[in-house]
Amino acid sequence: MGLLEGFGITLKQIGNVVTVPYDKDGGPKRPKPERFHGRHVLNRYEDGMEKCIGCELCAGVCPAKCIYVRGKDNPPDAPVSPGERFGFVYEINYLRCIHCDLCVEACPTEAITESKLFEFSFTNRQDAIYTREELIVDDSGKPKQLPWEDWREGDDEHTSAWMRATAPGGDPHYEGKPLWSGELGYGVRAPEGGQPAEAAAKAAALDEAAHDDHDAGAHH
Repeated sequence: MGLLEGFGITLKQIGNVVTVPYDKDGGPKRPKPERFHGRHVLNRYEDGMEKCIGCELCAGVCPAKCIYVRGKDNPPDAPVSPGERFGFVYEINYLRCIHCDLCVEACPTEAITESKLFEFSFTNRQDAIYTREELIVDDSGKPKQLPWEDWREGDDEHTSAWMRATAPGGDPHYEGKPLWSGELGYGVRAPEGGQPAEAAAKAAALDEAAHDDHDAGAHH
């Protein structure tokens, strides 16, 4: 009877189509969450200088060991980045990447962020290993769109949005205060808005208590 019951479950599913048709005509697709982790990009400052300083912290923190970086001293006559070094070699193996965003968190210059693009596939191993030339944004600040990628409007916005939360550690005192630098083509991206009501109330209570303590000290 166990075998028949198993086949019965299968037969009940025949004709029950639950797959969402994949859009092949270039139209809009399902909206992505603002904090979605997709394909990486290497950013530039608004003056065109590269943000990556070749420190290799992203490679060191990567749990999947999919990032390979080698730094090189900036040429004195034509520096690539504002620092002493720049990312001379930068590779990400997307056959290994788990899109955890730890590389973004570790980066001290906000050089690497994750876009909202996730629709990219490969027919060979070499295409799956993105190089520095493929990851670095172009002269207008836009991500380079490779032949096997399906970029749509908005995929380049809100990069690594969870890192752009309005406050470090969820502190409501920092709401609406950007704590990152501008990017070529985008300027200073807007912070992610909103804080939980409980956190805001706690911050207000702490402010009031500190104010009362200050008044009491001044009175004495």
